[in-house]
Amino acid sequence: MSTEQRIDSVKDEARTAPRGEGPSARQRVQDVRHRKEPRSAMLLTAAAWVIGILFALPVVWMILTSFHSETDAAKNPPDLFAPLSLEGYRTFFDAGPWPPLLNSLTASIVSTALVIVLAFPAAYALSIRPVKKWTDVLFFFLSTKMLPIVAGILPIYLFAQTTGLLDNIWLLIILYTSMNMPIAVWMLRSFLAEVPVEMLEAAQVDGANLMTTLRRIIAPVVMPGIASAALICFIFSWNELLLARVLTSTVAQTAPVFLTGFVTSQGLFLAKVCAASFVVSLPVLAAGFAAQDKLVQGLSMGAVK
Repeated sequence: MSTEQRIDSVKDEARTAPRGEGPSARQRVQDVRHRKEPRSAMLLTAAAWVIGILFALPVVWMILTSFHSETDAAKNPPDLFAPLSLEGYRTFFDAGPWPPLLNSLTASIVSTALVIVLAFPAAYALSIRPVKKWTDVLFFFLSTKMLPIVAGILPIYLFAQTTGLLDNIWLLIILYTSMNMPIAVWMLRSFLAEVPVEMLEAAQVDGANLMTTLRRIIAPVVMPGIASAALICFIFSWNELLLARVLTSTVAQTAPVFLTGFVTSQGLFLAKVCAASFVVSLPVLAAGFAAQDKLVQGLSMGAVK
């Protein structure tokens, strides 16, 4: 007999049992359920661990490969017990990665700050105080993500060439801001829609103006959502390659572009690429680890009411 059938039979017994025997029958139903829940919980936990290991395995393999020599890294099948080496990291740091890393950090942080500053009042106008035809405005924001970047790279390049903005970090900041704005507006709007209207009415009664309401009333409530949107925009800006590859050369070169320089036609570059990839990924991993509580809380806002 299955667990569900046992629960049904015990429920029938609880309904038909005399009043004095009812509590014991109900207790038996609870005991059957308690016996069922640990088994399902164990299965879900095991599945979560398996999925987590599958996602983390490529990263672990990349880190392990980065500590091998090029000859050992290129072996097929790979040698797990090959001697460890720091050759890939020495090659990466000898190539001078600090200017590209600083460019990526500057473009990502400044563009993310601009996105949040601009998207927050826009999301307020589309959720709490909706403007006319706000659905059309949201669709317009979404439609800007439907055009592939490669389709607009030529006019952007010609514009940058005409205005003298080629190989300029400020051009990347403007492009990253416009690229991440629709995502931030959509995310923040969903978070702001959960703000209780009573809080805004109380702020209006107290005489708070719009800026005070946004800064002191709404922002602390939706701070997990702001952190989530900021982290996602930072990751997208940090990982962007196509625009940086086409529009920069040496002065404004970013970390992903610098990383691709280790891929050569001569072969034997796997260890160096893995070492460079791990170092370039560290800022994103650090940001995600520092904001993991806010990120989980923000992404789960509105899922359960």
